[in-house]
Amino acid sequence: MKTPAPLNFGHAPESIQSWKRLVREALSLFPATPLYIFSAQPIAERIFELENTFAAAGFGTKNSKLKIQNWLSCKTQPVAPLLRWWREQNRGIEVVSEFELRAALAEVFAPENILVNGPAKHSWLPKFSLRELSANFDSPAELVALLPLAKKFNWRCGVRILTGEEFDPENPQFPTQFGFTPEEAVAALKKLLREKVRTETVHFHLRTNVSSVAIYERAIAEVAEICRAAKFSPRHLDLGGGVPVQHVLSRGGKVYDGEFGLRSFAKMLRQSAKLFPGLREVWLENGRFVSAGSGALVVKILDVKERRGLRQLICDGGRTMNALTSIWEQHALLTLPERSGKEVLTAVCGPTCMAFDQLARIPLPRSLKAGDHLIWLDAGAYHIPWETRFSHGHAAVCWHDEKGLRFVREGQSFENFWSQWQ
Repeated sequence: MKTPAPLNFGHAPESIQSWKRLVREALSLFPATPLYIFSAQPIAERIFELENTFAAAGFGTKNSKLKIQNWLSCKTQPVAPLLRWWREQNRGIEVVSEFELRAALAEVFAPENILVNGPAKHSWLPKFSLRELSANFDSPAELVALLPLAKKFNWRCGVRILTGEEFDPENPQFPTQFGFTPEEAVAALKKLLREKVRTETVHFHLRTNVSSVAIYERAIAEVAEICRAAKFSPRHLDLGGGVPVQHVLSRGGKVYDGEFGLRSFAKMLRQSAKLFPGLREVWLENGRFVSAGSGALVVKILDVKERRGLRQLICDGGRTMNALTSIWEQHALLTLPERSGKEVLTAVCGPTCMAFDQLARIPLPRSLKAGDHLIWLDAGAYHIPWETRFSHGHAAVCWHDEKGLRFVREGQSFENFWSQWQ
């Protein structure tokens, strides 16, 4: 009598049981599915892990003025109770769009605790008159347009740099569309210094799930050369996201964090900080690493089919609506109630008419039947922002923190679904 061990992907047994307890409680209070459950506890654990690891590497000690600062990546999990909980921890938030900035302000983040990144900010950021904001410029045109505001409102400014380590992951021969080229970055930094703007930060963002500490090390060395060429000593080195997520595999079975050591990462950053005289803080914006483990997607089996040697579970939620990351990721999958017995190759399908609407295709107990629930773990990163309404409404959402479990968003009604049209 057991859940198939290979489907746990390294999750500790106590974590598995904790999620099952939360799901049972949620279904007893809010039986509608599909249902997301988000919890603050795994986020707190990841931040504790990061900060302890960096403290052990010499950050924030009596003998070092160098500190680490973790920003909440709003785009990764734009869930209002999370923003409120994060603000109560007295931490800052990183935003990349007008909606995200408005959300941060609605949740009473002070402007000095908001970091604005992303491209083409000059198309919307002038709508706001905010003092002491932190902003990293992304292009020469953006710099020209926003420079007067930066001076007027005393922004903490920086530039995003396109390093040689950044490329389009689908077409590695091409660069991404973000940031200044090294030559542009030198010119931008010199301009900011000439204009006596409060210039404090250099920023780069490689990509998600960076596979090796050495990739970061090379990018930081390149950024240090750019700072030397511009005769600029940054106070903040902003690393964007990239630390690989735990307990998740690629569709090909690769462990994302298999070659990335968090302690090695911290030690490398402590050493690399010496390349920047005057550096006071290393900023991290690790959305996926911090929040992926904080969510679970709960779906109910509606129908069961068997054809051509494949058993198919038709569920009320799936890839198309709720978990687009399943296109390239495999996550732990739990059954509720526990099911055992002979396992057969099974496709877990959503309710839409898309053939690719398959959350997983794995061995599962043949004893699973209509009415059972499946729990897809590590659904805390990019699931809400990539959620769709493909012939269905948005899912219900529960939030769990020190105050307990509560319902924070209803499943979308037809009236809400259709009333958007004039």
